[in-house]
Amino acid sequence: MTPSYTLAEMLRQADALAGDLRTLHGQALEQIRSLLVVGEQPVISRVYLVGSGDSYHAALAAQMAFHRLAGVSCEPLSALRMLEYGAGWKQGDALLSGALMIGISASGGNRRLIQALERAAEHGAHTLAITATAHSPLTQVAARTLTLPLADLQPCPGIRTYQASLLGLLLTAIELGRQRGHRSAYADVLNREVLAVADAVEATTGALRSRCEQLAGRIAEAPVTMVLGSGPGYGTALFAAAKLIEAAGVFAAGQDLEEWEHVEVLARPRDMPTIVIVTPGRSRSHALRVATRARDYGRTVIAVADEGDQDLAETAHVVLPVHGTIREEFSGLVSHLFAGPLACFVAERLNRLPFTTNRVSP
Repeated sequence: MTPSYTLAEMLRQADALAGDLRTLHGQALEQIRSLLVVGEQPVISRVYLVGSGDSYHAALAAQMAFHRLAGVSCEPLSALRMLEYGAGWKQGDALLSGALMIGISASGGNRRLIQALERAAEHGAHTLAITATAHSPLTQVAARTLTLPLADLQPCPGIRTYQASLLGLLLTAIELGRQRGHRSAYADVLNREVLAVADAVEATTGALRSRCEQLAGRIAEAPVTMVLGSGPGYGTALFAAAKLIEAAGVFAAGQDLEEWEHVEVLARPRDMPTIVIVTPGRSRSHALRVATRARDYGRTVIAVADEGDQDLAETAHVVLPVHGTIREEFSGLVSHLFAGPLACFVAERLNRLPFTTNRVSP
């Protein structure tokens, strides 16, 4: 039977995100600390983050946290790429004993991901599953499991599940850093910072709703929408494009800021909506340059940026504000918040339902 998808559920899930973060934070920390106990686990020197769809997007958004907060080499891969091309499977024991493969799947039923975890274990890697579904097939093949259950989860393009996956990854990165010798006090500070993001999620969600509803008409009327980002913002860009496709059946594409300047800058129509994810930190100045160039080319520029970023306010046609002061490694927890409501309102404009673009909303 086909699940009954509704647009109202998308808004309910967006409204639940702050509460989910507060609830899951403690549950996740307790589990992770028992899974990664300092002195009892082998030292991890390399991490693979593997998933499909939203799970892969979360992996991209979390990569920086593993690099900077855990101090390990980290490679996000889609499940198929990992299974067929990743880690040099044909070259013997390419995955050394110090490698950790984290498989991400909300349902826990991704067949290729399950196969990838099995193969990783055969090659000597440590395996960890992050899922919202206890006792799923994924948990049966992973050596360890971080379960992040979501109460009253209804069929919907992934919104709550995306945040849960990203949260699990970020907290794992912090605890892995503790295991690798980072000061425990520093890890505690980072964990408190993640929990405090819930306040920013709540404020940002409230500020975005009406702006997304107003913006929906521009997106619904366009033949294509681009979403651009880099660093953690690249995962957000892919996730946001996916929500527009899943919910409304419109064509949207996520792209890296630099790659857009080499390719899609030449695409028509000239006024296509171009959403620029402006995260704090390394790529902020480049994002501002891209937004300025996009506007000069005639694009309709929508910036997802800090509420006080005056440069973006003067450059973009529309600003979707992000509230709170958040380090770049955790920025993915707030930069994605516009995606669900915007996709919902675009679908409403087009009289469409999620995942069923040949049907009309009742």
